[in-house]
Amino acid sequence: MKIKNFINGEFVEPVDGAYLPNYNPSTGQVYSELPDSNEMDVAQAVVAARKAFPKWSKKSNDERAEVLLRIADGIEKRLGEFAIAESKDQGKTVKLAREVEIPRAIANFRFFAGAIQHQRDLATEGPKESFNYTVRQPLGVAGLISPWNLPLYLLSWKIAPAIATGNTCVAKPSEITPMTAYLLGEVLQEAEVPAGVVNIVFGLGQKAGATLVEHPAVPLISFTGGTATGEVIQKAAAPFFKKISLELGGKNPNIIFDDADLKKCLPTTLRSSFQNQGEICLCGSRIFVQEGLYDDFLAKFVAETEKLKVGDPTNDENFMGPLVSRPHFDKVLGCVEKAKKDGGKVLTGGEPLNLGGELTEGYFMRPTIIADLDRCSEINQEEIFGPVVTVMPFKYAHEVADWANTVRYGLSASIWTNNISRAHKLAKKIEAGTVWINTWLNRDLRVPFGGQKASGLGREGGEDSLDFYTEKKNICVQL
Repeated sequence: MKIKNFINGEFVEPVDGAYLPNYNPSTGQVYSELPDSNEMDVAQAVVAARKAFPKWSKKSNDERAEVLLRIADGIEKRLGEFAIAESKDQGKTVKLAREVEIPRAIANFRFFAGAIQHQRDLATEGPKESFNYTVRQPLGVAGLISPWNLPLYLLSWKIAPAIATGNTCVAKPSEITPMTAYLLGEVLQEAEVPAGVVNIVFGLGQKAGATLVEHPAVPLISFTGGTATGEVIQKAAAPFFKKISLELGGKNPNIIFDDADLKKCLPTTLRSSFQNQGEICLCGSRIFVQEGLYDDFLAKFVAETEKLKVGDPTNDENFMGPLVSRPHFDKVLGCVEKAKKDGGKVLTGGEPLNLGGELTEGYFMRPTIIADLDRCSEINQEEIFGPVVTVMPFKYAHEVADWANTVRYGLSASIWTNNISRAHKLAKKIEAGTVWINTWLNRDLRVPFGGQKASGLGREGGEDSLDFYTEKKNICVQL
């Protein structure tokens, strides 16, 4: 199957006819092809988006909300198809895609359909019988670059607020996981989204992505992905003074005090460590456990981890599927070897898993727990983005706060304790954009989301998304 770009409401071949292979990580085999788009493909998409902008931006909030709701309904009708496509592209289990990821994408469109109908703006009385009021206006064409780990969910997290607020967009999904974005194009047609409002261009970041970032007619860039790429994007966009949101990597601490409720903490820590093969930027990859609970927690954590089933992602009994690609698979295994050389002890996992048959060449590995590593070792400093966690004991709250912050990242953290006063005090000390207390990945679309330090800049979610995708203008009236 050959995937096509979605430009001006139609599926079109790439200008120069070049295609890239799309691999199924469960089998290691090519199962489709996607456009290797170049500068001309991106230029065509930007032209279509610019042409659609005047009419789309003039539509009322109610009219745009109706379109977003039709998109949500269209995805919901094909939920099973989207779940299978996401599993085949990315490796997550069909069950996880069906029950969590695709429903969250649907919720994104429905949320922002409602959010734009409940906007509040500022009005103030000024001196000498004047008053001021603030209005939000769309910027134009939004450049949206999304990652491979949550392909549809994070793509919809960008498209929904962008078009809800009156912008048009050119989206560049990850070249590793294109299929759900292709299916979204079909839904956009079925939902009768006006031509040019949403354009989807597939291809490599170095070509299609770089062109989008540097295009002078694209005033806004939203990027989710690796920190190194975020740095490149920030530098490339700087001469154009573009509005930028960067949601980047994480090396998130999971802090467990000895009074934590293990019945709640343990199963959630399993998820926060290994869900989606650990390929979630919010996974808690550094687990700090207070000394009084350390031995008991570690024994139970290892035992429960070894019960997790790894295998065919179409089988609902399996908790984990394959890693997303051969290069990423090799990188994660290489990180385990580095940890061993640094003196780390692999308590479970750490090796590839050959499932035989059609899955022989798949990128499977067992969930991995490593102990006895120094908190400043390379593995405790750099993002692995796989099913690998380190476990370390601590004694006092003030020291674990310092240890949690001794990385360049600051995306999220989790704190487990029954001492709520301690939890609140520690949460303020943690350098992270989101801190969960006695929970993980508890999602509220109304609250701001983003990272600190090398985990990015800017906030989205709720009012923050409405602010990011619009430009505030003050109007002063003399009576």
